[in-house]
Amino acid sequence: MSVRIDIAGLRQERVAVVPSPLAELGMALHALSEPGHHPGLQGWVTAVTARFDTHLADRMCEADFLWRSTFSDLFMPFAGIPGRGTLPGATLAEDLDLLDKLTDEQFVDAALEFTCAMPYDTEAAGTLSDPELRDRALALAAARGPQQMRFTQRLLADPPRIRAWLRQFLEDCDEAFFAEAWSRLRHQLASDARHKTDLLHRKGLGEALASVSPSVTLDEPAARITIDKLGIGHTATLDGGLLLVPTSLGWPHLSVLHRYGWQPVLHYPMGSPEPVAPPSVEQLTLRMTALSHPVRMRLCRSLARSAFTTSELAQVHGMTAPEISRHVSVLKKAGLVTTRRRGRYVLHQLDVTVVARLGSDFLEGILR
Repeated sequence: MSVRIDIAGLRQERVAVVPSPLAELGMALHALSEPGHHPGLQGWVTAVTARFDTHLADRMCEADFLWRSTFSDLFMPFAGIPGRGTLPGATLAEDLDLLDKLTDEQFVDAALEFTCAMPYDTEAAGTLSDPELRDRALALAAARGPQQMRFTQRLLADPPRIRAWLRQFLEDCDEAFFAEAWSRLRHQLASDARHKTDLLHRKGLGEALASVSPSVTLDEPAARITIDKLGIGHTATLDGGLLLVPTSLGWPHLSVLHRYGWQPVLHYPMGSPEPVAPPSVEQLTLRMTALSHPVRMRLCRSLARSAFTTSELAQVHGMTAPEISRHVSVLKKAGLVTTRRRGRYVLHQLDVTVVARLGSDFLEGILR
């Protein structure tokens, strides 16, 4: 599974690396709504929420589905401006002015992304102009809860009113907490953007993308960028550009805006608290499949405590050596078990570091 961006004919000067205050505010709202996704921001989240006034907190809950489970494209309005080459604003006010330039149809469709009511990366009629899509959006919003239903009804009935409400809310967030955060983050983001731009000019797009994430690869002969994600999507730069937008608050989320008719955007975390590269979707699938078998779960429990030979494992678990060998091979292929030789013996041991990255619940389960 992956998202693909066809870049045939894309000129290097149409590739830009630019921070966006509005996109970063969107990630700030996401981190505040889903602090579990961002353990490294716990201190910041606690400090911000401690000084929230009740009115702002209530308003945040009114539309948190725009940034909690789905990162709405409304936070990157520059991508929807005609010409497919507009850059993010230097200030939040400039980004919000770009948001105001979206048509009502664009605004509504981007706001209703959480309902999955309409195709995302293929051409389709807009929700405002298509009664069937409107009914579908209302039905899907109702299935997600009364809060989503009320928002969708108000949005479809009076888009300008919701647009004004959202802009005022974002400006109030800026005053309450984001302006202070942005004053610190913008220098880091600008530095990262300069570094990526320098790589782009000196070594080409492939090197610049490789520095964004190991999950992003360039196939130059095919003129295609592939982003390894648990999702499927496709877009093309056509006669427009390609935007790379760094985020500090967004780790570990690597987002791809591939909405039909909009400029493609890679919204990438500029740094990871872990020095190792994230596993590919294929590696993750192998690991989860390997751990789905009860015998391999029991083997992991043994191998987490000590190194064992195949014969020792066979004796401990009451199985034949060939059976144990087959299960250990699956764990090794998934990168969960390491082997080393001690004389004429081959010892197997669980790679606890790799397992820990899959989740603390599993690790605690096999260690208790």
